[in-house]
Amino acid sequence: MAYIKEIAKYEGQEITIKGWLYNKRSSGKIYFLLIRDGTGIIQGLVLEDNVSKKTFELCDRLTQESSIIVKGKVRKDSRAPGGYELELNDIKVVQLTESYPISKKTHGIDFLLSNRHLWLRSRRQYAILKVRAEVIRAINDFFDSRGFLRFDAPILTPSSCEGTTTLFEVPYFDNKVYLSQSGQLYAEAGCMAFGKVYTFGPTFRAELSKTKRHITEFWQIEPEVAYANLDDIMKLAEEFVSYIVKRVLDKREEELSILERDTKLLEKIKLPFSRITYKEALNLLDKQTEAPKLKWGEDLGAPQETYLANQFEVPFFIHHYPASCKAFYMKRDPENSELSLCIDMLAPEGYGEIMTGSEREDNLKILEQRLKEFNLPKKPQEWYLDLRRYGSVPHSGFGLGLERTIAWLCGLKHIREAIPFPRTIDRAYP
Repeated sequence: MAYIKEIAKYEGQEITIKGWLYNKRSSGKIYFLLIRDGTGIIQGLVLEDNVSKKTFELCDRLTQESSIIVKGKVRKDSRAPGGYELELNDIKVVQLTESYPISKKTHGIDFLLSNRHLWLRSRRQYAILKVRAEVIRAINDFFDSRGFLRFDAPILTPSSCEGTTTLFEVPYFDNKVYLSQSGQLYAEAGCMAFGKVYTFGPTFRAELSKTKRHITEFWQIEPEVAYANLDDIMKLAEEFVSYIVKRVLDKREEELSILERDTKLLEKIKLPFSRITYKEALNLLDKQTEAPKLKWGEDLGAPQETYLANQFEVPFFIHHYPASCKAFYMKRDPENSELSLCIDMLAPEGYGEIMTGSEREDNLKILEQRLKEFNLPKKPQEWYLDLRRYGSVPHSGFGLGLERTIAWLCGLKHIREAIPFPRTIDRAYP
């Protein structure tokens, strides 16, 4: 058995492909079968004069997504998809499908999401998820090559780390726990043990939002570094994102072409990224009429991020937000306590925030006071406070949203295509 992705090395040989019928067309005494095997798509050519009558008649009965095993000779043909085709001499049907729901006609998004388990077989979804897989490999390679330890955080947690309004509560024997909003607090414990760690896993936010940037279950990459300050973490963040972009451009050119992604925009990404303050961001917003203006102290929303992200051709940082609109664990600027030592990274082309990070408050008394200010219970956070009691050091980290990053890299209109089975406020099926 051979795989389509390796077809070039079989030129001139007879091989067997096990897969599915993606599409077909006929021209008199010739059938053109598009066959996929999960690694790619190849055209199978069936000539009436070269096969048995039974095999040729079978081609007429083959239906979309029927599972088949085919045999044929590989030949080079620049006109064929992928540059090669199979001259078939035998076809075996494993299963003949009936009334495959997703046809060539246009379908509504709700129908496609309800049939997501089948929609994944389309070329577009195939390309997106191949890019996703490459991004995941790049993430692990980047941090592993820099001496970071992958550190797995729990999904079930006793408390909030990003505010109580977006928590999913879960019954847990005789107690209540919550689905994790972030692995960050646990990554902080990891960095105190190993110096440099990163968590990578699913996180959950019960946000009542239907925007193109929100899903309720998503994956985050969250490095945490002991003795790192805000400048250190910005440098790490821009090198990280630049590495991912280059990796996708190098390894997933074919998939980006299927998605009709303008790669010239991604090729412009160079270090260092631009940096503007929150105050400078407000000034830019004050000069336009496309998005609602903000008062000092208000966090950026989707309209403001979209406008700002359209002003830059490459990712950029916004730093030093007001502490009042940021999380309790973010350290305040010693020169202005109204500001947090924090960053957001926004992707260009209107995609908006893909990353947020900060220096973490490392002083026990200040952190205890922050918990009071944010009306968060102290008891569930005692273990987190222990990190400040026993060997506290300055440390910093960030979180990158995997699906938002993939949506930007692929040029997607909605984040729901960036994950195999999206979860939104009105969808948990299939």
